[in-house]
Amino acid sequence: MAVELLLLLLLFGSTVSEVQPLHKPPPGSLDFGFVPVKTYDTNTYHEPGPIGILFRLVHAFLYLVQPNSFPQDLIQKLAQQTFGNVQGDYQKPENVVLTLQAIYYEIGFIVSAALGLLFVLLLPLVGLCFCMCRCCDNCGGEMHQRHKKNADCRRGCFATFLFVASLIISIGVLCAYAANQHLTSQVRGAKNLVHSNFKDLRIFLNDTPGQIDYLVSQYNTTKNKALSDLNNVGPLLGSRVQERFAKEVRPALDAALMMAGAIRETKEALENVSVSVEVLQEGTERLHANLTNVKIHLSNTLSDSACSAAQAASTCNIIRNSLNQLNINANFSGLPGVSTQLAKVNDVLKIDLSSLVQKGYAAFNDTPDLVLNQTRNILSDIKNLLDFIGSNITSFTEMLPVQKVLADLTIYLTQSEAYVQDYFPVVEQYDFYRWLGCLILCCMVILILVFYCLGLLCGTCGYDKHASPTTRGCISNTGGNFLMAGVGFSFLFSWVLMIIVVITFVTGGNVEKLVCEPYEDRTLFKVLDTPYLLNQHWRSYLSAVVLKNPDINLTFEKVYSDCKENKGIYTTLHLENLFNINEFLNISMYTEDVSLKIEHINVNLSNIVLLDEIGKRNLLDFSSSGIDGINFAAYLTEINKSVTKVDLLSFANDLEARADQLPKGALENALKGHANSIRMIHNQQVVPLEQAMSTLNQSIRLLQRTSSEFMIKVKNVISAVDAAQLLISNDASVVIIQETKKYMDMIIGYFEQYVEWVKESITMEVAACKPIANVVDTAVDIFLCSYVIDSVNTFWFGLGGCSIFLIPAVICAVKLSKYYRRMDTEDVYDDVETIPMKNMENGNNGYHKEHLYGIHNPVMTSSEEQW
Repeated sequence: MAVELLLLLLLFGSTVSEVQPLHKPPPGSLDFGFVPVKTYDTNTYHEPGPIGILFRLVHAFLYLVQPNSFPQDLIQKLAQQTFGNVQGDYQKPENVVLTLQAIYYEIGFIVSAALGLLFVLLLPLVGLCFCMCRCCDNCGGEMHQRHKKNADCRRGCFATFLFVASLIISIGVLCAYAANQHLTSQVRGAKNLVHSNFKDLRIFLNDTPGQIDYLVSQYNTTKNKALSDLNNVGPLLGSRVQERFAKEVRPALDAALMMAGAIRETKEALENVSVSVEVLQEGTERLHANLTNVKIHLSNTLSDSACSAAQAASTCNIIRNSLNQLNINANFSGLPGVSTQLAKVNDVLKIDLSSLVQKGYAAFNDTPDLVLNQTRNILSDIKNLLDFIGSNITSFTEMLPVQKVLADLTIYLTQSEAYVQDYFPVVEQYDFYRWLGCLILCCMVILILVFYCLGLLCGTCGYDKHASPTTRGCISNTGGNFLMAGVGFSFLFSWVLMIIVVITFVTGGNVEKLVCEPYEDRTLFKVLDTPYLLNQHWRSYLSAVVLKNPDINLTFEKVYSDCKENKGIYTTLHLENLFNINEFLNISMYTEDVSLKIEHINVNLSNIVLLDEIGKRNLLDFSSSGIDGINFAAYLTEINKSVTKVDLLSFANDLEARADQLPKGALENALKGHANSIRMIHNQQVVPLEQAMSTLNQSIRLLQRTSSEFMIKVKNVISAVDAAQLLISNDASVVIIQETKKYMDMIIGYFEQYVEWVKESITMEVAACKPIANVVDTAVDIFLCSYVIDSVNTFWFGLGGCSIFLIPAVICAVKLSKYYRRMDTEDVYDDVETIPMKNMENGNNGYHKEHLYGIHNPVMTSSEEQW
């Protein structure tokens, strides 16, 4: 089939994903298993670690500088706007508006950059003027210190402010150094990340042929299932046809089989009636004779002279009067016989109806074998057709230049990886130069911090509040000199630092705002998807490049989203416009041939005979056997009677009880002997007769219950059999066509399942493009944004903070050095109580003019001249 051609096109989509299908086939459907996939190493999630706190702080600062949302419309218009070389183009109203909108969006960066540039321009000038001013003994350059009442407080405040400023600068330089180290370590680690991506691509190239072979090989699953069902056409198609007729045939045959059983039961009942009547007739005659003898002997015994005695006369009379009860009650001699009906039933049973019905069952149950035998030649043709389809798929697969394309892509991938591996040391080398330059910038700040810290340390430790400004110690004076050295280096280095800060701030901040943040929320892709943006002749750039049709709506955002969701590249890139899978996977050209073969199946069921005419005649003969003519009332009348008029056991017990009332003697013994005889007659004759009556009762009632329904049942059975036979004869062709259609749909359904599975696998599992999203995420989100931009932004954030706080540090250091350095001259304070007028004359709150009353310090003067 054409699956391979599609997969060949998919090879140009670059990669395959680690998707693991989670669906399971529903019961009854084919299980094609899972498309083989491999596990990939690339992880697009980056955790910066503890430095992430600084990254988030920088992001918050950038939000303060630039709180506006991503200007999607502005970027689209600016990208689409063509500015010509003519100066008037920039003065067009629409261009002016766009320029103003861009300025408004960038106002935060513009203001911040302007302040930085102002810092760069002014600070060297201020430093130059400050130096010239000090050379003229101004701006604190005069080595003379006036005494003030709050001198200690001012000195402490300046020292505190300088310490705080130095601490903040230290934090800033640490942030800058950490960002510098982080960027270097991440660049070195990027080699493994790049290697991981190339490894995943190589896995894709090696895994794709296996996926192709797997999709093709699963045709055998479909083929084997179809062949299995074709080999079982008897149980499948034959059983379906059989089940369609079974609703009519089986009840009819079951009824006929039940009627055969009823005939046998009727025969047994008639035999039981005949035998029971004969037994009852003979038994009642013997019983009558025996009871007559018992009465005669009892009468003779009661005629004995002993019964004339007063004590026995009444008892004997009672016994004599009860002798009439010793007689039979039921008379079976007048019952009509059933020999005629029995003879007719025996004639019916000469034909084995059950065997005839079983032949009908066997003929009907042989339907699957009948279908199999009659479709053997057609099934052979269908099997040959399936083999032909499989050979076509294999031949078509071998014709595709898959291996050649894979080999070319493998060579290109190997060359690309070698190129990256060759130039990566160059990248590392340039990164080392960058790291060294950033380290030098940090060392500039650290040098200034060292001077400030040494100045604070020496000035604080060496300061003597009892010493006058001209007699301060060497340590205190050294501390002041360190502070002034820090001030000097601050003026020398701060503007250089600020230039670097401004450049990295504008670059890194805008990349963060215009690339990283919109990439994270995928707004950047919407800009790229702007019609006619990347090419003024193409509405959709991506579809023009991939599909050679710029009018197809194929967007960067949708492609990235689909790849992120691990969808197949066929769906992602809308490759149906190049290769319509529905057309190439159209199985109608195969299923039509299979359908024609299956439609030629013609099963003839005319040989099935459920019940022949002999069986039907047999049933009719049974219905006319005359069973319904039996005089059941006469039988039931005698059966409902007892065998004797009196219960012989009760009579014997009563006779024995009355004998006990007589005096002891021969009469008593004789009567008890007669009682035992009566019991013996009951046990030996009455009990068997009662059993025979019970059997006769059951048989007669069975015959009575069934005789009235025999005619109707026989007619119903014959009608049901005839209706079932007519259904097989007349409707067999229609049923066979219908069931053959269902059978054909089942066979074709296997191919449709295979096609649907191939479609689903191609769209979701084969060549799933998540690694493409991984490559983009690796390049933009991880390397550019997380590795480079976050580190650069953190670097300028720390370095910029250092530069800003150098200004208050300079001010505090200049002020504080005055309190640590040894002065050349100082004011002398006179006694105001003794020379009040002199104070008024000299002014300055009791201090003399230094040029009149200054105390000269030759050591300090020489040192100052040298400095």
